[in-house]
Amino acid sequence: MSPSHTIAAVDLGSNSFRLQVARVVEDHIYPLDALKDTVRFAAALDGQGRLNDKGQQRALAALARFGERLRGMAPEHVRVVATNTLRVAKNASDFLPRAEAALGFPIEVIAGREEARLIYIGAAHSLPASKERRLVVDIGGGSTEFIVGQQYKPLKTESLLMGCVSYSLKFFPDGRLTKQALRDAELAARSELQAIVQDFNHEHWQLAIGTSGTARSLSDIMEMNRLTESGITVAGMEKLREIMLKAGHIDSVNLDGLRADRRPVLPGGFAIMAAVFAELGVDRMGITLGALRDGVLYDLIGRQHQRDLREVTVAQFKRRYHVDMAQQNRVAALAEHFYRQLAASMGLDAEQDLNLLLWASRLHEIGLSVSHSSYHKHSAYILQHADMPGFSSHEQARLALLVLGHKGGLKKLGSGHARDRWARVLSLRLAVLCCRSRTDRPLPPVQLVALGNGFSLTAEDDWLANNPLTHTALLQEAEEWREIGQVLQLSSNFLHWS
Repeated sequence: MSPSHTIAAVDLGSNSFRLQVARVVEDHIYPLDALKDTVRFAAALDGQGRLNDKGQQRALAALARFGERLRGMAPEHVRVVATNTLRVAKNASDFLPRAEAALGFPIEVIAGREEARLIYIGAAHSLPASKERRLVVDIGGGSTEFIVGQQYKPLKTESLLMGCVSYSLKFFPDGRLTKQALRDAELAARSELQAIVQDFNHEHWQLAIGTSGTARSLSDIMEMNRLTESGITVAGMEKLREIMLKAGHIDSVNLDGLRADRRPVLPGGFAIMAAVFAELGVDRMGITLGALRDGVLYDLIGRQHQRDLREVTVAQFKRRYHVDMAQQNRVAALAEHFYRQLAASMGLDAEQDLNLLLWASRLHEIGLSVSHSSYHKHSAYILQHADMPGFSSHEQARLALLVLGHKGGLKKLGSGHARDRWARVLSLRLAVLCCRSRTDRPLPPVQLVALGNGFSLTAEDDWLANNPLTHTALLQEAEEWREIGQVLQLSSNFLHWS
């Protein structure tokens, strides 16, 4: 990145889709443009947990509008994250390719705790500098994120499956506001909160902050109708409860600050906020404008300046699972060497997705901490399901697949993968194979090139003669690729193996 450049973040939330374009000057963000579309995505989930056609069309139309605004921007300057609705939708894998085509950029479906981390980064950058521990609460359309942090560092993160859209649909489907419905919604939210009370109650923080639509809407309503002086308070919540119950229906609630796009989801958001106040011991909550998309922008700057949290996460995993540091360095260096050869023959940018291969090389043995038998499966399971700050769910899935494929049969990886993905699999498999002795050796005299229907490996005769174990393993490797219908052609300077 240049010292001054434009970046963008897209937040595909369960209630609203948002686009933020900003200019970066010396690591400071200056907003340039913003778009919002109230898609109410969570409401598009049917009884089977699938996105209905109407909801998908609303989303695609919004993404097409965003795509026009982003047209011409470099892919590395744009980051798109999707939250709870696409985490839980059973047909998300069918919708995502269409969504990416409409937008023109890849979409990352992020885990709940990763969402919480990014929310905190955005909130922290919009708050005054302070050494106080803060509780940040973000009530979204389908989930609610909780973070306890200090300055710019999140200390505890959690995400619960309750949101203003989902709760409004479940407990107030016809818009009627009754004591029983409000009580049921609050009790349901309090029940969810029981799982995190011990780590997020008032003993762990000094200041409570709300961010995103529900908190801002509640604060605006209370301030503009003189229910409180500023922010959200216990007294203000009780006054608003009385007003809502007296109205009897959400359409009859007549309050300054209640926008049309927030009206249908106010009851569910109110119930969740009331539960948060009751269970976590909150008596006053301030408001900040910084939220998920702001956190995405700051995280994007960090990635471009080699302050990538994913690198920190990989380093933590290596320590946690007692990885053999010397071995992972050998495998990573050799895997990169092989992949650069293949990328050159395939006309690929060797830097693209190189980090994925290097992270897989460094983490492929973490499953040894569970069991030596089938350790690659344990490694893949951990990488697929563990909380990995900085990684999207899609990145974790790709990382897990690569690690799963570094040994054993290839059929377990399935079919239909792009050739560059197979090239990374081959690079890692050959690196592990050639580093089997776990000792430092010169780079093997092996040349790799891509063929129309597979790959070709050429080695020197003397090296093969001096390494009969590796020679045999390479022959077995060629057979593994043949099993999935791909060619790994093996030859020496004078001999053709297969």
